[in-house]
Amino acid sequence: MGNTRFIPALTVALLLLNFVVSFSTKITTNISTDQLALLALKAHVIDPQHLLTTNWSSAFNICKWIGVTCGSRHRRVIALDLSNMSLSGIVPPHIGNLSSLTWLNMRNNNFHGSLPIQLVNLHRLKYIRLSFNSFYGEIPSWFGSFPKLQYLSLSYNNLIGKIPSHIFEGLPRLQVLYLAVNRLSGKIPLSLFQCKKLEDIDLADNSLEGILPKEIGNLTMLNTLHLHNNMIEGKTEST
Repeated sequence: MGNTRFIPALTVALLLLNFVVSFSTKITTNISTDQLALLALKAHVIDPQHLLTTNWSSAFNICKWIGVTCGSRHRRVIALDLSNMSLSGIVPPHIGNLSSLTWLNMRNNNFHGSLPIQLVNLHRLKYIRLSFNSFYGEIPSWFGSFPKLQYLSLSYNNLIGKIPSHIFEGLPRLQVLYLAVNRLSGKIPLSLFQCKKLEDIDLADNSLEGILPKEIGNLTMLNTLHLHNNMIEGKTEST
């Protein structure tokens, strides 16, 4: 009789232990994934100030690495700020494994090459600031795959070609758009005027053309609009 009562209790204890082990393993794996992604980034850049060289090491807690912020609840990397570090190199595809990332700032470095398509995996991004670098190529159409994005800055790079026509259909929360000082051409996509929360737009110093669409009136929250040094008719400096 005593053994019969003991069996269910033992079963519950084993199931609970299995859950705890599985849960812990999942967390460890996620943190490890973030760490490997950042170490891959480190391996692809030149770091003249040795900021990452001395700090980004498996000997230290990843959440205390320079430029890295972890969430207080799940201890995943939620923000990466490498701005103004004089870094140069490419952004490797591994960065797409930072699946909890909401903030990405690499402003004012010398990153070059094209942006890896693996960035499309970062669905939680709210802030992307990649200005003042040397990224080249066209703006990828998958930039329209960030439904939570509020801030996008790609100014002062070497981007060419047309702005993808449907890119803004997937950015309903966009508030700030900076694409100035590139080599963009073609017309402003009408999908831009579906972003009703836009407050600031800077497309200056490109080769954009055409007539400023009347749909700009849909942007009732717009504070600034910079279009100078393009070939756009009916342009204004601000609204």
